[in-house]
Amino acid sequence: MALRMIDHGTKEYQQMVNLRNEILRKPLGLYFTEEELEREKDDILMGAFEDEKLLGCCLLSPMDTQTVRLRQMAVPNNMQGKGVGRALMIFAENIARDLGYRKLCMHARKTAVGFYQKLGYGISGNEFEEVTIPHYIMEKSL
Repeated sequence: MALRMIDHGTKEYQQMVNLRNEILRKPLGLYFTEEELEREKDDILMGAFEDEKLLGCCLLSPMDTQTVRLRQMAVPNNMQGKGVGRALMIFAENIARDLGYRKLCMHARKTAVGFYQKLGYGISGNEFEEVTIPHYIMEKSL
């Protein structure tokens, strides 16, 4: 498995959008707008690949000079539990740290809280609803 950055607008980026649509949006009856995708131009996009096939992806959005937010973590159901998400998280944390960020935060789906807790993330605040499902703010110092 190779972990690498993805450039906005490339064929790898299109794979990333397709995967996120399938895993995160379509099950909720949601789809990306052109404006949402356009705003990702300044984000840090990354993926896990086996040859040219995308196995998982996520992105980092800078919040301020110290904090970056993990968004859109997606791993196909048949690949979950095989270390793809964990490898992506470690990669994302290292990239964030290398860029000078001190904290990584996220809006984690309630169903994924255990996964992030195993990686050292803590819940910060109460449960809230986003995109029609329960989430928690989670964070970790880098």
